[in-house]
Amino acid sequence: MIQEKAIILSNTEMVKDIWKMEIKTKLARQARPGQFIEILVPPFFLRRPISIHEIKEDSLVIIYKVLGEGTLKMTKMKESIDIFGPMGNGFPVEDQDIVLVGGGVGVPPLYETAKQYLKNGHKVQVVLGFNTKDQIFLEEEFQALGCEVFIATMDGSYGTKGTAIDAIEAQGIQDPFVLACGPLPMLKALQMRYTKGYLSLEARMACGIGACMGCVVKDKEGHSLRVCKDGPVFSMQEVAL
Repeated sequence: MIQEKAIILSNTEMVKDIWKMEIKTKLARQARPGQFIEILVPPFFLRRPISIHEIKEDSLVIIYKVLGEGTLKMTKMKESIDIFGPMGNGFPVEDQDIVLVGGGVGVPPLYETAKQYLKNGHKVQVVLGFNTKDQIFLEEEFQALGCEVFIATMDGSYGTKGTAIDAIEAQGIQDPFVLACGPLPMLKALQMRYTKGYLSLEARMACGIGACMGCVVKDKEGHSLRVCKDGPVFSMQEVAL
């Protein structure tokens, strides 16, 4: 892991309250799909954990949502940023076709995952869930990679009406190996439906290195696991959701 004052190459709004930032950093040489970085946003004391969206040769791309004063302040950053990472365990890249399922701000880490599976010659289907058409992002980017993309919106304004699970059923997607990141109800539904694959959990992380025990979840046997250190990616049936 590295702590670095990295250079901000760009910081732009994609859709309302969803921002993309590209950072020139040495961390790119160590990063893997599904990991995250910790970002210092002065004057706030605790760092913000943000998942890695894309890994380039000498830069990382993150996508974040404006949820409070800290992330609002991030939208004003233009020159440099203090980062620490890469953190956690990412998505394994296995030798098989996959279905990627994302919801809301859980969508970004699936992009680099798709790149790695496609690079190895595998079929990648992507199912993304949003509340409305206006909130959709990354659909065209996944398509440009060569993924087959399906969208669900809760209000039915675009794609399948309902959740990402509804889109899976409506499109007759049969591949049994799923990698997912998104809201807890979506992950619970996937865990009830699938036995193979991996889930990336979202949690409030105070330290990001497993010391404070602030992001503990239980496995199926009742043992404690830290989302920041033991995850955020867990095998499909490992965690009790």
